Amino acid sequence: MDGKIYLSVARDLENAILSGHLREGNVVPSTHQVAEQYGINPATAARGVSQLTARGILTKKRGIGLFVAEGARDRLMEERREAFRSGTLKKVLEEAHVLGISKRDLLAMIMSS
Repeated sequence: MDGKIYLSVARDLENAILSGHLREGNVVPSTHQVAEQYGINPATAARGVSQLTARGILTKKRGIGLFVAEGARDRLMEERREAFRSGTLKKVLEEAHVLGISKRDLLAMIMSS
């Protein structure tokens, strides 16, 4: 795993929620379980989990565990769509413009993919 490992942990948990593998109200693996799964220090796993907790994607129930928060999938979907629109899509449109590809031709490329 390259980059910051805790970001990969957070992204993988996000992907599990978006794919439906983890649903709202489901228990999330403990930081020790996550650390064991990735072969990392529990503090690193906790940092990834904490990012999702701070954003309201995960919620802690004292003495019980960590759970997927209500509305987490919708929030993640909105965040990812906005990131796609303002990041990836913007870059694609800019590159298409530089290459002289019209929006119509770009759409045709997308539809044929």
